[in-house]
Amino acid sequence: MPKAKQMQSSSYNKNSLTLPGTVAMGTGVMIGAGIFALTGQIAELSGPLFPLAFLIGAVISGFSAYTYIKVSNKYPSAGGIAMILKKSYGPSTVTGAAALMMAFSMIINESLVARTFGTYTLQLFDIGRESVLVPILAIGLIVFAFIVNIAGNKIIGAISSITAILKIGGILIFSFTILWASGFTFEFTQTAPSEAASPTGFIAGIALAILAFKGFTTITNSGGEVVEPEKNVGRAIMISLGICLIVYMTVALAVGSTLSIGEIAAAKDYALAEAARPAFGEYGVWFTVAVAIIATASGLLASVFAVSRMLAMLTDMNLIPHRHFGMPGDIQKHTLVFTVIAAGLLAAFFDLSRIASLGAIFYLVMDMIIHWGVYRHLKDDVGAKGWILLSAIILDLIVLGAFLTMKAASDPMIIVISFAGIAGFFALEKYYLAHRRSDSKLETETTKHSH
Repeated sequence: MPKAKQMQSSSYNKNSLTLPGTVAMGTGVMIGAGIFALTGQIAELSGPLFPLAFLIGAVISGFSAYTYIKVSNKYPSAGGIAMILKKSYGPSTVTGAAALMMAFSMIINESLVARTFGTYTLQLFDIGRESVLVPILAIGLIVFAFIVNIAGNKIIGAISSITAILKIGGILIFSFTILWASGFTFEFTQTAPSEAASPTGFIAGIALAILAFKGFTTITNSGGEVVEPEKNVGRAIMISLGICLIVYMTVALAVGSTLSIGEIAAAKDYALAEAARPAFGEYGVWFTVAVAIIATASGLLASVFAVSRMLAMLTDMNLIPHRHFGMPGDIQKHTLVFTVIAAGLLAAFFDLSRIASLGAIFYLVMDMIIHWGVYRHLKDDVGAKGWILLSAIILDLIVLGAFLTMKAASDPMIIVISFAGIAGFFALEKYYLAHRRSDSKLETETTKHSH
């Protein structure tokens, strides 16, 4: 068997993910970060209407999902997003740079999840979120995710399925118990006019809400490994988005009914634990932390799984450079190592707000590139409606514009870091692909002369 085929078969296992397992993986990534890390930040930006930000975020994510579903239904692939980009733009700088943006937004999500794990765990010991133990615990969880991923798809699928039931059940119990304690009034405790958000702030909150739903792309990236992918990739994406919307809305209503916007903002990194305290004291905090630990751990497992697959696919497509540094195993094992190292570094040096902002900017820019590529080059081939693709671009652009406006006032450095990163991805790809074409040309000429 040729080496390339051998590598491919060892990296991707066809029919290894069932529909329930795929849904569990998608919801695992979304709920791992979306609800525990982002609820407080979304409330801080969007004010008392923050549950509505989740709802609008789900609608916009639905428009985005349409593009991914249409292409994945016809061309299911184990490197879904990289495949969509390559079919749209060819083996070009845009394809490589946008795929790297997606990969890094997912790695950013992993560091977000890992730090959330550390922040919530420390609530058991009444240790502040500024403690050095937060990044230490985060890195510990990333190492654990690496070990489990080395064990293979079936282990990941089994863990994802079990933890999906535990965390979704636990979060719904948390939400309905708090709402029951508040008399199901669905009234927000804040009344101060100063806590109301501006229209720009509200839309900026939607940007983070979209980040809470973007885990559906994990399903696209594992398309080639899903049973009957032509049907089940689309089904899994829509089911995952629906489940997460229900979970997010119940949590948002529960948190908003027991804490004011100011209190949510003050405890934004562990808002759910703080929301359980007034009604149930320390027992409520312990229960919430237990659910958060399960949710973040399983979310990280699923995300690491997807990112390493995507980077391996980019390597197989010759769109990114690869060195094994003496490591044994196939390319996917190597990209797994690179993924956890990058996530660990981010978790060590960035706080939750900056990690979330970086992830939102990378994701929205990449998302627009994908929609435009499909609109220009693939819409007829995959049977996609042009007005839906253009609507997805416009919605992303509005949300990104509002988010950048807010960050320009509060944290301009994160904008600089984000766009420096995007420019870096394009420069890296341009250099690598030009260098590779030069090497190929030289090799062709050498072969001709030898004959």
